[in-house]
Amino acid sequence: MADTKRQNAAGKVPVATPNIGNSGMVSQEAALSGVIGARIRLTTNIPSQPTVEGNLFTVCPFTSLLAIATPPPNSVHHVIPISSIQSFNIHSTTAFSTPAPFANATPPIAPLPSALLLDRANAAVARLQEAAARKNKSVSKDGQEIFDALSRTLPTMWDGTNIVVMDAVVITSPYRGEDCKAKAGAGQQAGVLPRVKKVLENERKRLADRSTKVVPVVPAMPAVLAGGPRKGG
Repeated sequence: MADTKRQNAAGKVPVATPNIGNSGMVSQEAALSGVIGARIRLTTNIPSQPTVEGNLFTVCPFTSLLAIATPPPNSVHHVIPISSIQSFNIHSTTAFSTPAPFANATPPIAPLPSALLLDRANAAVARLQEAAARKNKSVSKDGQEIFDALSRTLPTMWDGTNIVVMDAVVITSPYRGEDCKAKAGAGQQAGVLPRVKKVLENERKRLADRSTKVVPVVPAMPAVLAGGPRKGG
């Protein structure tokens, strides 16, 4: 037993526990975040980039990466892990005690066109709302298919379970030609009701043909025998 305990103790590897204390030291990430826009020189442990000099473009606390932009005319952005930095020197007097404004960033960062972005967002929301308004959960699948077919060529909207076409004709369930009626108060628009009936009948015929279309059945391939095809009959 004593020998076993000594063997187990000998096989254990001591683990170093960091001594975390309030030393008042500022982390390298925090120090670099305070000099965004300054011209700095980094010393790293990266063999291909032992030293990098340029303007500190940004410091990302989430990825622990920073970007340095070399001066023009051959401006290049170098992305470097903060953990690889051994030391850094500030070569310019452009240092910020607070987060640097983008107006002072080098190279300059143009402001985002907020009005244009807002217009795009509103247009996207309007398209989604329009698409949602075209779906009616209170009607059958056939009713929704007829609505979708009509809306491809005519202005169409839902009024409960009724389909309103061109704001002049109301089609009630089950959405046949004889279910088309002129909308009350819409006035008499010459040729609208016959036109809608004709389009509806054509769409119903097309949907019916599609549902009754025979799909050719492809015969299954015969299973190949484990020993391969037999030769000689």
